[in-house]
Amino acid sequence: MGEIEVRILAMLRKYHLVGVDTMGFIYHFEKNENYQPFTTVLFGSIESGTIKAVTSIITLLEVLVRPKKERNRDLVEEYKFLLQTFPNLEMVSLDEKTADIASSLRAEYSIKTADAIQVASSILAGAKAFVTNEPSLKRIDGLDIIIMKETLEI
Repeated sequence: MGEIEVRILAMLRKYHLVGVDTMGFIYHFEKNENYQPFTTVLFGSIESGTIKAVTSIITLLEVLVRPKKERNRDLVEEYKFLLQTFPNLEMVSLDEKTADIASSLRAEYSIKTADAIQVASSILAGAKAFVTNEPSLKRIDGLDIIIMKETLEI
């Protein structure tokens, strides 16, 4: 494990539960070379139980778009299976409480609906950090926002 991976692991271990934005999954599934050091440590830590993670059902919607566009049914099923069975990962549905908190986040911070739902889902689950690549979310109070790109210094 290199220096950057050790730094990422030390940062993630500060949290019992983290929210994970869709892009983390997409970068990992598509083996994005720029983000592989981060996502490998993130998902390895989740799988091993070092940390637990939560994501919104929005993640399922967003990760399925590309394989559906490409009419790749096997990949659609693989992504569904991974998200539904990955150890120590909870995928939460959208409900009234989540919608209420998400609308407050949108009103206060002028963020996109999908981002607001992801953050609201993480807050409701009790996460203290949210892993994303969306720098505009850093303005949100009460939740540590971890920007993958900044952590990797790319």
